[in-house]
Amino acid sequence: METTPDGARGEQPQPDPIEPDPIDPDPIEPDPLENDERVATYLGAAYPILVHFHRLLTEQGVLRGLIGPREVSRLWERHLLNSAAVAQFLPTTGRLIDVGSGAGLPGVVLAAMLPEVEVILLEPMERRAEWLTEVVAELGLANAVVRRGRAEELHGELQAEAITARAVAPMDRLGRWTLPLLVKGGVLVALKGRQAPVEVAKARSALKKLGAGQVEILEALTIDGVESTTVVRVVRETVRGSSLSRAGAAQTAAPRRDREK
Repeated sequence: METTPDGARGEQPQPDPIEPDPIDPDPIEPDPLENDERVATYLGAAYPILVHFHRLLTEQGVLRGLIGPREVSRLWERHLLNSAAVAQFLPTTGRLIDVGSGAGLPGVVLAAMLPEVEVILLEPMERRAEWLTEVVAELGLANAVVRRGRAEELHGELQAEAITARAVAPMDRLGRWTLPLLVKGGVLVALKGRQAPVEVAKARSALKKLGAGQVEILEALTIDGVESTTVVRVVRETVRGSSLSRAGAAQTAAPRRDREK
């Protein structure tokens, strides 16, 4: 036993107590559909690409504010398969604009599933546009491009055969933003929830004025045990003097006027 200079006994220094590891109050559970053969079968050739996308979302989605922590364990069911379900309602060629693409749902998923379609991932927020640019490069999606902006800013500048939107806006507002971007016969496919019938009822008159014809509420199935995706599908049947058409007419008329001089 050590003693102090005045002869009193001193205490041996004690090691610092070992503190227990902090307990995560909300640990992330594994995704139950990870490595599920049914998912691979349903997605076909797109599956390896979407496995990679799943990994990127798992590693970075929460950190970058793209998804909530509780969504990590249900990415396949609630987000990837939910997005993939709408591919059956879309053309397999032409141009598709994914409005408010955000984390890349459904746009990135559809770009993987529809390789012959030109997919424009339209996103107004800079940080999300940067994420989408990184994802497109990482996944090697040659048919996808990222464009920063809002749908209503592109009226008269861009048109497409199809438009998708997931949790962007109510149907009346979404129609005003997106239908002017569709060619005649083009389709708007909006991923909606249980309020879809109410939204459609409120928006039907406004959609008709914008040239909408058939408006359908559809249920899209993927694999057994996974909840179906509710989809509102709107066909643009009437195009009333779009600004793109007027611009084309002006370009055609200009040489004629020159010839008349």
